[in-house]
Amino acid sequence: MCGICGEVYWNGQQSDNARLQPMLDEMQQRGPDDSGLWLHGRVGFGHRRLSIIDLSSAGHQPMLDDSFALVFNGCIYNYQALRAELVELGHHFKSHSDTEVIIKSYRQWGMDCVTRFEGMFAFALWDDDQQQLLIARDRMGIKPLYYAPVEGGVRFASNTQALLTAEDIDTSIDPVGLHYQLTLHAVVPAPHTILKGVKKLEPGHWMIVNPDGQIYKKRFWNLEAKRPVNLHGKPAPCNEKEWVEAVHDSLKDAVNKRLTASDVPVGVLLSGGIDSSLLVAMLAEAGVKNIKTFSIGFEDAPEESGNEFEYSDMVVEHFQTDHKKYLISNDDVLPRLHEAISAMAEPMVGQDAIAFYLLSEKVSQDVKVVMSGQGADEVFGGYFWYPLMAEAGKNIDSQSHEQAVNAFAPYYFDRSHQEWLEVINPEYHTHDVTSLYIGDRLTEQGADTFLDQVLRLDVTTLIVDDPVKRVDNMTMAWGLEARVPFLDHALVEVAMAAPAELKIKNQGKYILKEIARGLLPDAVIDRPKVAFPMPALKYVRGEFFEFMRRLLTSPQAQARGIFNQQKLQRLLENPEAPESFTAIQGSKLWHAALLEFWLQKHVDKSL
Repeated sequence: MCGICGEVYWNGQQSDNARLQPMLDEMQQRGPDDSGLWLHGRVGFGHRRLSIIDLSSAGHQPMLDDSFALVFNGCIYNYQALRAELVELGHHFKSHSDTEVIIKSYRQWGMDCVTRFEGMFAFALWDDDQQQLLIARDRMGIKPLYYAPVEGGVRFASNTQALLTAEDIDTSIDPVGLHYQLTLHAVVPAPHTILKGVKKLEPGHWMIVNPDGQIYKKRFWNLEAKRPVNLHGKPAPCNEKEWVEAVHDSLKDAVNKRLTASDVPVGVLLSGGIDSSLLVAMLAEAGVKNIKTFSIGFEDAPEESGNEFEYSDMVVEHFQTDHKKYLISNDDVLPRLHEAISAMAEPMVGQDAIAFYLLSEKVSQDVKVVMSGQGADEVFGGYFWYPLMAEAGKNIDSQSHEQAVNAFAPYYFDRSHQEWLEVINPEYHTHDVTSLYIGDRLTEQGADTFLDQVLRLDVTTLIVDDPVKRVDNMTMAWGLEARVPFLDHALVEVAMAAPAELKIKNQGKYILKEIARGLLPDAVIDRPKVAFPMPALKYVRGEFFEFMRRLLTSPQAQARGIFNQQKLQRLLENPEAPESFTAIQGSKLWHAALLEFWLQKHVDKSL
């Protein structure tokens, strides 16, 4: 895990340390172990390093190899096998890093090299012979990569904060991004962001910037959700038992990859849910002793408990892990919210972001790498809305955009387009881009049923800009690398091939529950699914409410003028009324306040 940045110009302008160094400084937390700058005429790269593989200076970046220069963020889990193959082909290595494997792979296979990489990655490579900048992002979008077209050139970085250190970026609100932001609970699908001048590379894509400034993108991975005849070179499973076994084998492989591709210890963020608990079980199956686990909890509210220690303690006792748990006072939550939002590359409304932020602060004092259970709900059908969508989409025309959106939107959209038009002031209005986008995605080729379409959309798009981005931002704020085995692309391919109804059977995640049976305590497997408990931020009351009210009525918010004041006032007067919550029970007031807070923090720089 690292932070990368760079720039290239085609109008005769030279790359400049005065632009790159502030970008590097902004990403210091992403890579506290080392930093490097490389300037070469019209192109320049910067890198912040978190040392995980080849801890020696041989892993320093930017890495140069004859006419190639590379900056890389992430981990190539199969780098050792690729290295051996490349040595057989005549390549010579100076390091034991996965970074050098990327350069040699590009030398051998060109940009097709990305199809050989197993892992999470965002990298930029300068090919001096072709005078081309090449950037790529992993299949699942685990590693972020933003770029900003500027006069005569383009810049890129691991987060928007680095790009916004320069004053020539257009920071005006993109109405398309705003529509997504307030309809898909802060998911803004690539290439858009909330800002007109900042884009992000789509997952599973690479992009070339040519010498004349032309930009070309190509998708290198496509996920299908169909029942195949063959799966990864073998006959596909044909019954429930075989599917459970196939997923179990693939999950074990995913965990083992993320365990062995590290020269430092690996821990687990243990929530007490089935996903993170199953990761502990997989490590135990692999023979790992004294597994390091970490849990966090908060003060209770009258309506609910603020922690899940009851369940995480069962897992700790069952596997005798080396465990640490942290209980955070509610008095500490709101002040630290400022820090968590500073770490957000884009505005994210998931209230457990601060939980990950605070947990990462503690965990980073013990380990540099952790595994986390993100992705399991989306890949294996764990949310309550999937069965509702499956029923709504049973008899629709698979090619009808309107029918697909009508079966999806009532259970997922935060507001209708009409409500969005009423809430947002006219200067920011746009057409119903969210419905158009979702309709396109839910009628693509390569899925057998409507539920297959929904799960594929969630896994390839919606998850990228919600839990995946949240975990990356909050862990990397403390120089902590998070690995997410449930988003191993090979495991995802197996899961998407399994019958959709098998995933949502018995309240969802049926396959994972079957794998866990006998490995985990039954109480952990059969517990009801709950959101991460954050009582201090869940209930729109007291100090938290006053904080949001001040934000939304501040002079900066008034001048920006995103929200219709009458609608906003009604929301402030009735923050806990049923109409003040979204279909998945998100607070509309919090969604508005978080967006304004992020803009004041990162664009206005007034907080």
